[in-house]
Amino acid sequence: MTQKEINAQDNVSEVRHFVLLGFSDLPNLQGFLSGAFSIIYLIILIGNGLIIIITRLDPALQRPMYFFLANFSSLEICYVSVTLPRMLFNLWTQKRNISMVGCAIQLCFFLMLGTTECFLLAVMSYDRYVAICHPLHYPLLMNPKKCAQLAAGSWLGGIPVQIGQTCQIFSLHFCNSNQIPHFFCDVGPILKLACGDTSAHEVSVYVVTMLFAAVPFILILASYSKIISTVLRWLPTAQGRTKAFSTCSSHLLVVVLFFGSGTITYLRPKSSHSAGTDKLLSLFYTLMTPMFNPLIYSLRNKDVIAALRKLLLKMW
Repeated sequence: MTQKEINAQDNVSEVRHFVLLGFSDLPNLQGFLSGAFSIIYLIILIGNGLIIIITRLDPALQRPMYFFLANFSSLEICYVSVTLPRMLFNLWTQKRNISMVGCAIQLCFFLMLGTTECFLLAVMSYDRYVAICHPLHYPLLMNPKKCAQLAAGSWLGGIPVQIGQTCQIFSLHFCNSNQIPHFFCDVGPILKLACGDTSAHEVSVYVVTMLFAAVPFILILASYSKIISTVLRWLPTAQGRTKAFSTCSSHLLVVVLFFGSGTITYLRPKSSHSAGTDKLLSLFYTLMTPMFNPLIYSLRNKDVIAALRKLLLKMW
């Protein structure tokens, strides 16, 4: 063990908490950011909440596709609630301290719900694959019991691994600095504060990311390649193809937004990381996707629009 590592371990007791720097480098925009993020949070809660309500109440939406959409909207509310309320609290109070336990809990839930999103997007693509490529077997393959099992697997599948990964990360010794140049506790910025060599932990993070993000993404690509092949082969008319693709386009757009920003954040070379870029990319998959999700699915889906109209008419 080198002298530097020994000294780092001697200083480990100095780090009792972390400081989330967030957007402290923009002191003149604190009020604007607070207002903007508050509005975004309300949009996410209301928009996704409406999706959940109409899929539960409207008989026309009692189908597997909308069952998974309701799960996805519930997930988006949970996902954004892990990071955004804390960020708003920091902006409102300018108190940026977070305990080590609080940081670990936030990271753990962030990782678990991120894994759930990857799995659920893959399940939703499988649902569209079965509906378009095997329509006669669809009621059998996507019966209520199977849908519930797929949803439960998506929610629970990543919990043991992500709890283990969080415990592994926070078993490290932290020294020299406790300042996290981010608006929430994320893996990369936390590992940078650890003493000694963290290469083994970084490899572990990459392996888990590949397992829980890359594999679902490959399954999504496989599903859509089959869908495209089937549509081009069996639906010769332009109208038929447009109708078939319209049921998938909303989901595919959400997939591109989420996986695109997430992949650039976690799988790009370490040398190209910067605090500003990481924060900007994180805003995309933590805020933009949950905010655009209701708009994407409602504006591109006639059944959802019709259900929303019915609900609004009843309310008024």
